[in-house]
Amino acid sequence: MSVTAAPGFVAAGLAAGIKVSGAPDLALVATEDGLPVAAAGVFTRNKMTAAPVITSRAHLDATAGRAVAVILNSGNANAATGQQGIDDAEAMCAAVASELGVDPTQVLVCSTGLIGIPMPIEVITAAIPTVVAQRSVEGGPQAATAIMTTDTVAKQVVVSGDGFVVGGMAKGAAMLSPNMATMLAVLTTDAAATPEQLKAALILGVADSFNALDVDGCTSTNDTVLLLASGRAGPVDPAALDVAVAQACASLLHRCVLTPKARRRSYG
Repeated sequence: MSVTAAPGFVAAGLAAGIKVSGAPDLALVATEDGLPVAAAGVFTRNKMTAAPVITSRAHLDATAGRAVAVILNSGNANAATGQQGIDDAEAMCAAVASELGVDPTQVLVCSTGLIGIPMPIEVITAAIPTVVAQRSVEGGPQAATAIMTTDTVAKQVVVSGDGFVVGGMAKGAAMLSPNMATMLAVLTTDAAATPEQLKAALILGVADSFNALDVDGCTSTNDTVLLLASGRAGPVDPAALDVAVAQACASLLHRCVLTPKARRRSYG
């Protein structure tokens, strides 16, 4: 298990038909009971921001940091797509929300792939009922595979804290630059934490991991790292949570570094 290692989460991944290769390209991470939990995200610093980033930021703001699910696709970044891109990102969230019986603002969205190409939104929304129906505790590896683009292996991690767990998945290969670049990651934990605590842990964890990796000097439009907390383990030491999240981020980073061109630089 990876992103579903923390009790309270389920996931799924499948081939929706976004990629011409027929490879898996649609993933879901959701709470097991369909109820909203504390959530936080850190995003690209690129001035050109993709529609999924705009949408996820808006949804986190609207819910004061609560989420039920994250829908992710590969094969199309939904970047440089204008208002239609925003509409498509919202449509993805709405389709998931309809299946789960929740508000669309409680669904976050991530996309990765080719830039400047309209989303095949009908293909995606047609597959969403299936990916929602397939969600399970065993679905983490399928979700991690479905977000791959030029990645050669799925990137997953599990970190055990003192009485709690942090699990996660990521994609990132090529076009990796400081401040995350074409980097998507979803982390989950069963620790009880506020959205503010999760955001602080993410900022610390990303600073010395994803924000310190460079492959080809390009910064992407879609950078997103999300963290959701089911709270099933109860309250934990915030410092211990910070450490576990940082370890999870670092482990995922090391898997990204498997890309031959990846290199560490110092920025001061």
